[in-house]
Order: sequence, then structure tokens, then C-alpha cells
Amino acid sequence: MADSVKIDVSHANFFYGNNQALYDVSMRIRPQFVTALIGPSGCGKSTFLRSLNRMNDLIPNARLQGKVQLDGADIYSDNMDVIDLRRRVGMIFQRSNPFPMSIYDNVAYGVRVNGLAKKRVQLDQIVEKTLTAAALWEEVKDRLHRSAMSLSGGQQQRLCIARALAVEPEVILMDEPASALDPISTAKIEELIYNLKQNYTIIVVTHNMQQAARISDETGFFLTGRLVEFSETKKLFTAPAKRETEDYITGRFG
Repeated sequence: MADSVKIDVSHANFFYGNNQALYDVSMRIRPQFVTALIGPSGCGKSTFLRSLNRMNDLIPNARLQGKVQLDGADIYSDNMDVIDLRRRVGMIFQRSNPFPMSIYDNVAYGVRVNGLAKKRVQLDQIVEKTLTAAALWEEVKDRLHRSAMSLSGGQQQRLCIARALAVEPEVILMDEPASALDPISTAKIEELIYNLKQNYTIIVVTHNMQQAARISDETGFFLTGRLVEFSETKKLFTAPAKRETEDYITGRFG
């Protein structure tokens, strides 16, 4: 397992029209690891994250040069099913975005669309299983048919995680998943990430370096669209190889 690779990015250059956002980024992401991406605002880490499930395809004139492979398959090849790719590589956004429907229907939505449950009892089981995995079941099991909008911000974010888990992804991308949350909700999200890595490959963009140090196995430091350093988290924070990394984590800039 230690030498295996879930996502292999090689020489990725990314453009929004004529503006280049990523420069020659290569990174090998290991299965069932938490990989953190850190760096100042506008350094390319969210662009990189969204390139891993082709979310950037939704932006006009955006394009990637280079290669991104999921389990050895090029995700940018013409025969890649993008809908299936986004099921396998789910995304959690910075601000929780529950659908304006019940808690139950939020979790069940993707399951229904993808035809993953044949009977209501199967759907019920998936909803309970994924809400439990997202550490939310005990809090909502008696109000599943109430609006998702009635939940607190932290609960809404965990609901969005449950919704992503319900379609059986292999990789979960998280773009600042706790930045809008209070400290207690943030701690719950962090604990959840730690527990989920037993079954999923997780990549987290965060501005919070303490959070990166707490939750991740490996960390990549981005600066002006380039991957400056990528290594084991403990090593990167205690003995960075590059001066720019040291300057950033010690607060000299950023």
C-alpha cells in the first residue's frame, strides 16, 4: 500500500484563457492518506484541487496541459466518463451547500440519480450508513424529513459530506471545509476526516496550517502556481527542504 498511488499528476499546467494558474505541477497522491494543500490565497491550490475531478471544465476557456491519472487511467482522455469521474472523486466546498429539501432527500439525491438503490429499504440503509459515517446520524435521526436548512452550519457541512459519501466515492476533495465554521464544528470535521481516511483518499485545501499539521499525512506547499514542496507532513513542518516553505510556515509572509 505504501508505494501505491491513487492519483498521479504529472507536469500539469493549467490555464484560464491566457492566464496560467499552475506551472508544471507533479504530485503522487497515495490511497487512504489525507493530503493537505497549503499556501497563500491565489497560489493555485484550489485550481489544482478542482482539476482532479475536472470541475474546472465548467469554466469557459479553462484547460489543462499534462496528465492526471486516477488508478492509472487518464481522466482528461476523450473516453473518460466525466459524470462517473465526479461520482468517484467527490467534492466538498468551502461553504456548505445543502439542497433546499429534506435531510433525507439530500443524502438520497445522488443515490437516486445514479440508480444505486433498487428499493426503499436499500435507500433507507444507505441514508443511515452515510449519515453515521459523517457523524451526523445521532443528531438528525428523529428529524430526517425536516428541511436541511434547519441544521446548523457545522451540521450542514457534515450533511454535504454524507451526500458525497452516499454515491460511494473513492476520493474526497475538500476545499477549505471548515473555514466558515466555529471551533467546535471545526473539531468535528477534523475528527471526521481522520476517521474517513480508513476508507477514502482525502485531499484537503486549507489556509489553516495548524489544521494541516493535525489532520494530514502528507502536505503540498503551493506558491504562485507552483508546487514548491511536497512531503510527509511532519517533515514539511519541522524540517522543510525549501526556504520558501520555511518562510511561509514561520509567518514571514502569506
